[in-house]
Amino acid sequence: MYDRVKGFRDFYPEEMQARRWAMDTVEDVARRYGFREIGTPALESTEMYVDKSGEEIVEELYSFEDKGGREVALTPELTPSVARMVVAKQQALSKPIKWVSTRPFWRYEQVQQGRFREFYQTNVDIFGSSEPAADAEILAVAVDMLTDLGLTSEDFEIRVSHRDILSGLLESFDADVDTREAIRTVDKRAKIDRAEYLDALYETGLSYDQAEEFDDLLQAGEDELDTLAERSEAVADATENLQDVLDATADFGVREHVTLSLSTARGLDYYTGVVFECFDSTGEVSRAVFGGGRYDDLIEGFGGQPTPAVGFAPGHATLQLLCERAGVWPAEELTTDYYVLQVGDTRPTAARIARDLRERGNVVESDVAGRSFGAQMGYADDVNAETVVIVGEQDLENDEVTLKEMDGGEQVSVPVDSFPGEDDRPTFEDFV
Repeated sequence: MYDRVKGFRDFYPEEMQARRWAMDTVEDVARRYGFREIGTPALESTEMYVDKSGEEIVEELYSFEDKGGREVALTPELTPSVARMVVAKQQALSKPIKWVSTRPFWRYEQVQQGRFREFYQTNVDIFGSSEPAADAEILAVAVDMLTDLGLTSEDFEIRVSHRDILSGLLESFDADVDTREAIRTVDKRAKIDRAEYLDALYETGLSYDQAEEFDDLLQAGEDELDTLAERSEAVADATENLQDVLDATADFGVREHVTLSLSTARGLDYYTGVVFECFDSTGEVSRAVFGGGRYDDLIEGFGGQPTPAVGFAPGHATLQLLCERAGVWPAEELTTDYYVLQVGDTRPTAARIARDLRERGNVVESDVAGRSFGAQMGYADDVNAETVVIVGEQDLENDEVTLKEMDGGEQVSVPVDSFPGEDDRPTFEDFV
């Protein structure tokens, strides 16, 4: 016996069926908005991540030297790969570029609730538009994904902020503030106690009084944005942009799901404008379900032309936690539409019936192990077959097959030549 590697998971068919439902639901929403699927490699140059995040990122990577002597890493996120792809064909790509991708990533970090060393995300990005409508569309995609999973406004909230409001407020103080570290501190606000939070802001260059005032400003509601705008021209520009995005979400039909929260910061340095995070409304899922925002400098940072960008990436582990908490995660069990049961030398007819049913889009199993009638019925029950089609030698002598409903046990004989007939999903009720 070999043990599974820590932080990596197995998914048996029952679990995978529920996960596939979630992935298909999320991807279908993105497709309806015109996002086109892309594929990216599992390995990238380690240098790409070091250039983006610094040498310390290597500690979080599954990185190694390959047989060609190249320093490579299993991809820990999609953004650098997508940036590389945009730069490679930037002039040929029609703008805006709208891409979606679901795939695994790898990070060597502490395993905890909703966080594993191998994890799956669906990345949704728009490149080439700085309009508030692009931010609003990303938020609308996020909301529609959640509601299509069966969640309601009582189950989740999306907290929206603006990085330039935070940096503008910090710069409005008469202090030599490390803005980057101060925003990172705001990102940790909910995870540390008040004294530690104020100490951390003090370490960035604010006095304790300024730290208190700064935090008070972050509690502003939407009706107080005009007051914040008076702090500086930079804050005024950012508040106007944020208000335009919030107004656009109303046009997209998702305004009720979006809440202003200036203490939402997103700790990653590449965010430049509107940022947001999704949370479980009850707090039972203790961390953000997902987040995203605008990163207008990223493509230029990878050697491309200046290109505005906005996107988000729901992780499927935390999505599952939220869906389970809300009671909308499907039962992790197999589903089968038909089991075609063979008794005696009836394989040609049984195979024809199975093919016809599959051509109609049904999930159909039949015997491939030479089992007895009882063993086949037991297997049909194990795979939760809704209907068993019994194709027996005696049945065929009468030019019939038998349909048996597994839930109630009812059965009926039907002419073999008229089954499955014209219906895509013929059942017992169609023949009684």
